[in-house]
Amino acid sequence: MTTEAADTANLLTLARSSLERYLDVHVDDDGALTFMHADVPCVVQATRLADGLTVLSLTCVVAWDLPDDQSIAASAAERAGQGLFGTLGVVHTERGMDVTLRYAFPAEGMDPSPLGTLLMLVVSTASQLRTDLLGIPES
Repeated sequence: MTTEAADTANLLTLARSSLERYLDVHVDDDGALTFMHADVPCVVQATRLADGLTVLSLTCVVAWDLPDDQSIAASAAERAGQGLFGTLGVVHTERGMDVTLRYAFPAEGMDPSPLGTLLMLVVSTASQLRTDLLGIPES
């Protein structure tokens, strides 16, 4: 195993143990971590950008096949400006609009507890955004 592969595998193992405090996490064949939070599918991947700089990338699919409505896109854009964790993306497709939330950060050397907290801040933001965009009453 190369150093890069070992670094990314170690970081994904740390992310998995951090997330498993809160969620049921699955490991895909390629090593990516997948899980659901409040009907929001998410994936965590690791990439080494440079020596000593391995990052975790978290992608949450907030909503899909939404009506291609300018007010929904504007609401998503406004919400994106309010967020501290993640970049909101709106993609127009043949079936409407898809909304994602992505966050990438250097995670080498983080302890499991703060790493779990950081990941859950992003995931919670994605879930709240889904609730807001779909008009789901909060339980």
